Amino acid sequence: MSTLTSVGALLLDAEALYRELLRGVQQIGGANTRLVGITSGGAWLAERLQKDMNLPGQAGKISSAMHRDDFAQRGLSSGGQTVLPFDVNGADILILDDVLFTGRTLRAVINELFDYGRPASVKLAVLVDRGGRELPVQADFAAARVALAPNQSLALARSDAGVFSFDVKAKA
Repeated sequence: MSTLTSVGALLLDAEALYRELLRGVQQIGGANTRLVGITSGGAWLAERLQKDMNLPGQAGKISSAMHRDDFAQRGLSSGGQTVLPFDVNGADILILDDVLFTGRTLRAVINELFDYGRPASVKLAVLVDRGGRELPVQADFAAARVALAPNQSLALARSDAGVFSFDVKAKA
């Protein structure tokens, strides 16, 4: 079952975009690539990709909480802590996220990743790139690019059955 989310006149089908992300990850990943999802949407993607690609072991999960430049306002999120079930040193890391916007979360995640070691390379794949960058960051692969109003947020949601959809909210 696929849930369509309307963003203005645009309909986003999270399951269709996931299938496109799967194709893209298979193209940019290599034999030694380790999947690492940003909590929570990116971690869901990494977990499902790990399974769908029949990769051994489990995907990593990484939190941006400890390195955020707005930590004083946000504090620790309930999304979970970093779990990297492999050696980061010398690994080819593919970071996964649901939505790329300002680039600040990715900056914090890269700082967190380097707390665990020095990877050989780091790439980024996202379900949706919504533009609006505040830092010089870009995805190596994006399943879709959409424009949203600055006061809107877009996040991946997952049902109990594991089906992806999008949640669009207006920021206060």
